[in-house]
Amino acid sequence: MKSAELRQKYLKFFEDRGHKIIPSASLVPDESVELAGTQRVLFTTAGMHPLVPYLIGQSHPEGQRLANIQRCLRTDDVDEVGDAVHNTFFEMLGNWSLGDPASPDGIGQSGYWKKETITWSHEFLLNELKLDAKRIYVSVFKGDNDAPFDEESFNIWRRLGMPEDHIFKYGKKDNWWGPVGQEGPCGPDTEMFYDLNPKTPGPVDPSANSQRFVEIWNDVFMQYEKKVTSHKSQVTSFEYVPLKQKNVDTGMGLERILAVLQNVPSVYETDVFLPLMSKIEELSQAFNTKSARIIADHIRASVFLISDGVTPSNVERGYILRRLIRRFIRHASLLKINEDFLKPLAEIVVKTYGDFYPKLIEQTSIAQELEKEEQKFKKALEQGMKNFEKIQGEISSQSAFDLYQNFGFPIELTIELAAEIGKKVDIKGFEKLVKDHQQTSRAASAKTKGGLVTQTKTAAKLHTATHLLHQALREVLGHHVHQTGSHITVERLRFDFSHNQKMTDEQIKKVEDIVNEKIKENLKVYKKSMPKEAAQGIGAIGLFDQKYGDLVSVYYISSGDDIDSAYSKEFCGGPHCVSTGQLKSFKIIKEESAGANIRRVYATIDW
Repeated sequence: MKSAELRQKYLKFFEDRGHKIIPSASLVPDESVELAGTQRVLFTTAGMHPLVPYLIGQSHPEGQRLANIQRCLRTDDVDEVGDAVHNTFFEMLGNWSLGDPASPDGIGQSGYWKKETITWSHEFLLNELKLDAKRIYVSVFKGDNDAPFDEESFNIWRRLGMPEDHIFKYGKKDNWWGPVGQEGPCGPDTEMFYDLNPKTPGPVDPSANSQRFVEIWNDVFMQYEKKVTSHKSQVTSFEYVPLKQKNVDTGMGLERILAVLQNVPSVYETDVFLPLMSKIEELSQAFNTKSARIIADHIRASVFLISDGVTPSNVERGYILRRLIRRFIRHASLLKINEDFLKPLAEIVVKTYGDFYPKLIEQTSIAQELEKEEQKFKKALEQGMKNFEKIQGEISSQSAFDLYQNFGFPIELTIELAAEIGKKVDIKGFEKLVKDHQQTSRAASAKTKGGLVTQTKTAAKLHTATHLLHQALREVLGHHVHQTGSHITVERLRFDFSHNQKMTDEQIKKVEDIVNEKIKENLKVYKKSMPKEAAQGIGAIGLFDQKYGDLVSVYYISSGDDIDSAYSKEFCGGPHCVSTGQLKSFKIIKEESAGANIRRVYATIDW
């Protein structure tokens, strides 16, 4: 079974069972959906990430049963990329129930719970994917002092015919999800594994033998809320109480299940990677499998990140993208790929995924961004090599860190160069310097996000300001202007938009004047839910190239509640302030390029 058929089967299976199919969200998270008190993340790391508001009680416009295929990115295990199963970018097949109980007919739009979830997972694996039932193993939560054994899930699996010796009971480490922070929604999960080699001798234990077993699906049941009692910022006690709204969150990694379906030992031998791997081998003069896999993984991730508006830089998302690009460029040098390779490999990624993610086809500047970064890194390599040659004696941790920080030298390259001349690198010291640097950066980031209540109110005001800014830019520059990204801190807003020229001082002044005039008019901010076609019919605009469900929320800014005559109308999930007068005044503080045909504005308001 190929990847396109798997996606189609999965979505149709759950659509037939009353689920609304929602589009994949961007790899760049909408920061308004982050849970209070949780650590800010740079990328969408799981299918549930964009659904956080609905998992804690907000009504989803598409109902309580949802399914999609979400593109995700995780870099925690970037050093593991190159083995058989690890990827940075991956697709997650997911289905959700936002609230219990189940509907009487089993196919309605109300929520469902463990029986339906586990039964459908079992049915999809056996009937749709045709997996061998004898090679499927599952695990359930065994219980502890805080929460009881998940007997309900255990009994459901037994009723479905799962042999008892195929059901394993594990603790919180393996069969428990959440909470994300110190407290919040959490609950047991049941995981499904596939036996890749049933003839392997020795005891059977899916959690202990990653070479024999691969995890293929995880059904999470959010049925508890962890509540903590604190004294002087120290947790003194906690308890698990039943959650008012029970939710189901499932996830199946597309690449891993593809490897099972296509009977190959590595995700890099599936149809989503084969064209890339073949081209890399063709271009290589000194091929090795691990480097080829790293190149294939990292260029795929880079293409998707750039298509979602991320550009290489030295901070946050841009820094992660830069690391990925520089890492695969280094591995290309190890394979002695001498000719231009970025464009043909990027084109393969676009061709492989373009039918399902058409935005990739429409983004024509992806290869240009990659090639620009390659040119920058080549210059850094030349300068870094000169500095490396000046180092006397062993390579100290500080020297290695300076090469890494100032010239973009991956530590692996420094180690390799040192070994060639019989020197060693203080790797532990280097890792400590990197860790200290990261902790300092995180502390600075946390500081900018302090004051949650104030931040929430400020974010709402700045969010409203982006709508006014968006419309003003369209008036001044033309209706080709569309939002391509945004970011809000406690101090300012950042707004990215499509435009191919630097704004003049006169244009900036005119945009400011328009926004300030609308603030002075103290227009009201309204929200209305309506069919997507109706919203488009009245001129509502949204994120450039973003897919929306059949029912959408539209925020409009108007002197009255008539949406047709509103000044601004946008597809949006909020939050916003009540009226524009709360913004007091608006000022553009900077305008710059954010990539090919993308401009970026930084602005503030007076609160």
